[in-house]
Order: sequence, then C-alpha cells, then structure tokens
Amino acid sequence: MRLRRFPEAIEELSFLDPPSDAVGRVVAKVVPPGRAKDLLSGTWLGHALHPLLTDLPIGFWTSAWMLDIVGGRQSQAAARQLVGLGILAAVPTAASGASDWSDTAGSERRVGLVHGAANSVALAAFVASYLHRRKGNRAKGIAWTWVGAAAATVGGHLGGHLIGALGVGVDNTVFEVGPQDWLDVGAATDAREGCPHVVDAAGVPVLIVRQGLRLLALADTCTHRGGPLHEGTVDGGCVTCPWHGSVFRLEDGEVERGPATIPQPRYDARERHGRIEIRSFTPPAR
Repeated sequence: MRLRRFPEAIEELSFLDPPSDAVGRVVAKVVPPGRAKDLLSGTWLGHALHPLLTDLPIGFWTSAWMLDIVGGRQSQAAARQLVGLGILAAVPTAASGASDWSDTAGSERRVGLVHGAANSVALAAFVASYLHRRKGNRAKGIAWTWVGAAAATVGGHLGGHLIGALGVGVDNTVFEVGPQDWLDVGAATDAREGCPHVVDAAGVPVLIVRQGLRLLALADTCTHRGGPLHEGTVDGGCVTCPWHGSVFRLEDGEVERGPATIPQPRYDARERHGRIEIRSFTPPAR
C-alpha cells in the first residue's frame, strides 16, 4: 500500500505540468504522426512497442549486476559488454517511450515524466559504469551499476503504475460489451451520408457512418487513448481520431495510421423499418 502511494502522490504534483507540456511539445515536433510515429508506437506490431523493448536494457543490466555479484573478476569483461549492450538497447526503448508519453495528459503525463527521468538517471549511471569499467576501475563501475539498478527499479515501478493503474498503452475498449442481439438505437434518418453519428448501444458508444445503402459501425471510443471518434473526420472510407490522429478503416476497424496499435471493434448495423439496429460483429459463416 505504501509503495502505491508513491506514484499516486506524483499524480497530484501540478508543478510538473509546465515542464511536462514543454517536453511534450518538443517530442511531438520531433515525432509527428506518420511512419516514424507508427514504428515507435508499435502500430505494425499490434500492441505497444515500448513495454517489449524495456526487457532488453533491463535484461542486459540485470545480468551484468548478477555477474558482478557471483561471477568474480573472471566475468568482468562479460559484465562490461552487458552494460554496453544495455546502453545501446536503451536508446530505442527511450524513443518509443517518449513517443507514447507525448500522447498522454494529466496525471499519467506527470507520472510518465518522473518515470522517464528515473530511467534517464539509470542510463547515465550505466554509462558511467561502462566508462569506469573500460578504464579498469571495476569497483567504481560496480558502484555505478548499483546506482543505475536502483534508478531503473524506480522507473520500472512507475512504468507498472502507468500501465496497470492509469491504462497507458492498453485497449480502451477492452471492457466494452455491445449487444449480442439486434438492438434499436435510433431513426435511420439520423445517419447521414459520410457523417459520423454516435449512438448508445446498451451503454456502449458506437460510431455509425452511412455509405450509400450501407451502415458501417465501429466502437466510438478510440482504442489508443479513448478519444471520441464521432468528433473526428470521415474521409476515404476511414475515420480519423480527433485526439491523436489515428486513422481506422470504417469497413473493418483496422488501423491505417497510428499511433493506435489495436483495431476498433466493429459492429453489425442495418436499417430496418426506418430504424437503425446494431449488434456485436458476427463473422459470416463459412
């Protein structure tokens, strides 16, 4: 319980907002929506890239730390190499984390700033460790490894809070359960050609767009950060989230452009007796 209070206290630190916003603007300029953003976000992977990458520097550095403890002097060359590999792996890891963090706001942005700062301290400590090891000063190298391990542990604790408690990087529609049977959600005239329209389907907001005689329906809550898709734009058979610019195909909800990594849940929709009816998507029988 006491450990939980640490990140919760950071959530309330409003003085972190100005530096967070300043850094966030820089990151957004360096990594605008596009191919680089999609690469760092993990759009191509189907889930967030950053948590996967964190295993690399943590694994390398932890292995070096353990070799220092149990390996003795005969393992010092291997420990130095592991520290160096961790430093190299930390670069893309930090880049992907910064990209994800730039899309946050409020409490998660505050915690994310401290998370990034702790990991930056860890990286600096391991760089110092590597340099001392290269010079043959094993004792100082080991000392800096312990400093880096402590900072990385703080960063890891805050990273877990960002995902588990604040939902950064998770599917924002995962707990939305739409109707299994056809449900009347409004008049057919409410859905106009090419215009985003939102309906309530048993407590779940659903986006409906008319295309000729067809009604296309997706979850209205953006899987990325929960943006309302009906407030976005519809063009070329796609809808663009108004918050961070993710683009989804109306036909099947697939991601056309990130930073979203997870497709939008789709719904069946039909017009019947002048009314709109929807249900959770049922794959056609083979």
